[in-house]
Amino acid sequence: MIGTVTRVALGVLFLASGALKLRDPSWPGAARAMGAPRWSVSLIAPIEIVLGAGLAAGLAEPWPAWLALALLAAFSAALARVLRRPLDDRPVCACFGRWSAKPVGAGSLLRNGVLAALAVVALA
Repeated sequence: MIGTVTRVALGVLFLASGALKLRDPSWPGAARAMGAPRWSVSLIAPIEIVLGAGLAAGLAEPWPAWLALALLAAFSAALARVLRRPLDDRPVCACFGRWSAKPVGAGSLLRNGVLAALAVVALA
């Protein structure tokens, strides 16, 4: 039961994240400032939406939770790399589009850690 609730909640978060990125015209620039390869920028939001839908619907379990964990690890690596920059040189996260448009900080990495923990719970 807890795994199902966690999986659905994580799915809704990924759906929201992807949808908010698609609605934010400044998001591609924010992704590039975070170090995302140019070829990947247009793929990130749709991948999050498909992954979120798979998680929320319980499709092909446990693969969506594993993929969410891998994606969160990749995002966390990018955040950790940005955190090494001086505070005044950090780009906005924009992980949820304009809704989260503040400079990357330790809280961004902590949030991803919590989401990764949710993905692990969803695997159970």
